[in-house]
Amino acid sequence: MIEDKKCLGCGVVLQDENVLQDGYTTSLDNDICQRCFRLKNYGEYTKVSKTNEEYLEILKQVGETKDLVIYITDLLNLEKNIESIREYIPNKMILVLNKKDVLPKSVKEEKLIKYLKDLKADFDDIIVISVEKNYNIDYLLKRIKFFQTSKNVYVCGHTNAGKSTLINKLIKNYSENTQELTMSPLPSTTLNTVNIEINDHLTLIDTPGLIDSGSITNFVDGKMLKKISPKKEIKPKTYQIKKGQSIIVEDFLRVDYVEGERNSFTVYMSNDLKIKRLLNSRNPVLTDMNKTSLDIGYEEDLVIKGLGFIKIVNKASVYIYINKEVEVFKRKSLI
Repeated sequence: MIEDKKCLGCGVVLQDENVLQDGYTTSLDNDICQRCFRLKNYGEYTKVSKTNEEYLEILKQVGETKDLVIYITDLLNLEKNIESIREYIPNKMILVLNKKDVLPKSVKEEKLIKYLKDLKADFDDIIVISVEKNYNIDYLLKRIKFFQTSKNVYVCGHTNAGKSTLINKLIKNYSENTQELTMSPLPSTTLNTVNIEINDHLTLIDTPGLIDSGSITNFVDGKMLKKISPKKEIKPKTYQIKKGQSIIVEDFLRVDYVEGERNSFTVYMSNDLKIKRLLNSRNPVLTDMNKTSLDIGYEEDLVIKGLGFIKIVNKASVYIYINKEVEVFKRKSLI
């Protein structure tokens, strides 16, 4: 077995000895593993045995370099503690806020950047982009050149934030390299570091996406995951809610308005999801799920990790019914 030959799609070491292990390929002359081949050509996803602990070890190794790091996150699903990446990587770092195209056009990037700066986020620069719309990619490349400390630049982030998609866009826009990373909204697509030479002065190094254990994306099937992931600009749905009414999303989320004056709930989630108002919260639908109670302040968001958020205008006490493994929290309104 050629131990140092890696799959060009996901970075795992290629092997032709065990079809059940990561990196299996029918021939070591191939450039990608069987898993990437089937994912690219047939949309078939195979779960892997990797853990976040293994991925964190890779991030620690990145932190031992002096190289620039691009940390990419999904604007619709900003991490609760976005600076936690600094526990592992003290390097120069550009925070890239991806998927601007899924937020309403009325949301200005200046406001998004100010929102992060008001949180005292410790990044050398913050840039809003849309890989899908090729927005601000030229500017991002300029800032990469400005902050580079060597030829190597690492790309990090959580699963489904758009790391591999961004790298593929940079290859297409600025490189003669024909390499293409495997892309999927499913977790653990990239399994190890993958080096991609853009030009003589820049090599991007893709890293495995960290799995957010509290994200709803870990607890739905592939069909529902496609519905959860927005493909175009979100059209917010606003509901005037009274005490004793509820918001229902598909068959996995219920939010009861328990206490407070007449209120406005604006839902920022994929347009493909079925969302409705329940006029009487005595209806028992979905109440067999895990219940969490939260007191929401003025101009705060209720965030459901991996799904999106609900902007609530006035103070409110709410019950949230959802899978017990999915994290819900409140924050200052993003929009």
